[in-house]
Amino acid sequence: MPAKFIYLDHAAATPVDPAVLEAMRPYFTENFYNPSAVYGPGRQARVALEDARRQVAHWLGARGSEIIFTAGGTEANNLAIHGIMRQFPGTNVVVSGIEHESVLEPARQYECREAAVAADGRVDLEDLRTKIDDRTVLVSIGYANNEIGTVQPLREIAKIIDQKRRSRGEAKLPLYFHTDACQAGNYLDLHAARLGVDMMTLNGGKIYGPKQSGTIYVKAGTHLEPLILGGGQERGLRSGTENVAAAVGFAAALDKTQKTRRDETARLEELRKQFIKQLQEAVPETTVNGSLKYRLPNNVHATFPGHDNERLLIQLEEAGILAAAGSACSASNEEPSHVLRAIGLSDDEARASLRFTMGRTTNPAIIDKATQILCQLVG
Repeated sequence: MPAKFIYLDHAAATPVDPAVLEAMRPYFTENFYNPSAVYGPGRQARVALEDARRQVAHWLGARGSEIIFTAGGTEANNLAIHGIMRQFPGTNVVVSGIEHESVLEPARQYECREAAVAADGRVDLEDLRTKIDDRTVLVSIGYANNEIGTVQPLREIAKIIDQKRRSRGEAKLPLYFHTDACQAGNYLDLHAARLGVDMMTLNGGKIYGPKQSGTIYVKAGTHLEPLILGGGQERGLRSGTENVAAAVGFAAALDKTQKTRRDETARLEELRKQFIKQLQEAVPETTVNGSLKYRLPNNVHATFPGHDNERLLIQLEEAGILAAAGSACSASNEEPSHVLRAIGLSDDEARASLRFTMGRTTNPAIIDKATQILCQLVG
């Protein structure tokens, strides 16, 4: 077993940034107090929590009161979907066919309509328009796909939703727009008003922050039913003693990644081009899945005809490379990826596909070595 791996699975998890860890450290030890306590040290913990909230709000163009801290993206997605749908029995929710399971599974507990996507993974806007009817109260479309890296046209989707709202008039059902932006935090603009969303999910474990940390942005005036009842923390939407360390870590991670996202995007785009070029030159039958134009800069998702992705993953690990066959959350599921099926791949093609996602420590030498080993295995 290699002493040190080449890690190409940053879509699944990122290491905690050392500066983020340092920002969190005091809230595990000397500043451990409950932020709801009325005495001085508790109030100091509350100050740290609210500072973190304002820091997150800054990057979303939001108010601090619109930021709810959660234990990661799955909880936030469930809160968005159940929080709306439980209020409106007999209505429906519209999603795309390539959403993360933490969106699809709660959505399918209601009348759920799935908009089609094109072969590159972009939502078919006309099909989406037809799926939204007068009983639709929620549309949830992921900002960037966790498997194939395709970025969705949220602003165009928001315009469609706004047109649908205006056609209803004031007395009709509301219509909300939620986006799962867990994969977008490192590289894309998160300004909620510019994107036109009412709710947005973010995950600290994807942006070099702590796992089980996250937020949901909830636009002022958007009412949600809580999933967790108790002491009424987080505006009554997420009861339980607040995890100050996680909130501080999440805010620090988001601050750094948003400040550096343009430079990091440009750097990773060059590495992605290098990866794809070297792979396709050595193994011409390889196909890259997802949009090449509208794509996360760190994502390479490829199909290797005639190969088994599970076997390839084992061989890659033996050679010192860590990659993925798809979403880490569904890695134990033996069914072919629903994302790849939705973009038109056969089950055999889906089972011959791998995802490689780069990060801050990835460099040209790493890509050279990784593609050399990969090409030896599939060439």
